[in-house]
Amino acid sequence: MTVTLKKMHFDAFVNHACSVLPNEACGLIAGRLESGAAFVEKIYLLTNTDQSPEHFSIDPKEQLAAVKDMRVLGLAPLGNVHSHPSSPARPSQEDIRLAHDPKASYLILSLAQEEPVMKAFEIAGGAAAEREIKII
Repeated sequence: MTVTLKKMHFDAFVNHACSVLPNEACGLIAGRLESGAAFVEKIYLLTNTDQSPEHFSIDPKEQLAAVKDMRVLGLAPLGNVHSHPSSPARPSQEDIRLAHDPKASYLILSLAQEEPVMKAFEIAGGAAAEREIKII
């Protein structure tokens, strides 16, 4: 499955991730599914209640508000997004352990290099597989 993300959403998440350094940033993505492809129409920049550089937990009140907003807008929940402040854009063992939706897209932004790198994954059965991501 290909995940298509608008450049403005990518930039918004990069800014959000940089603003919470040295901690991980997190959020949800919503949009539409068409012919086996995911098109992100909205990104929800949420609070990492763990305030940790190594893991995240989404604020439950913010998550509920985001899901309600998705319903009002007629958007499908597509997955989540989080940052890795000092490690590559790939799922950690904890990310894999905590992934419960094999249909979801898990976007990870690495800030470990000078240029931010975002990758998309599907995680199922304790294994992660990279999905194609297009930033337009």
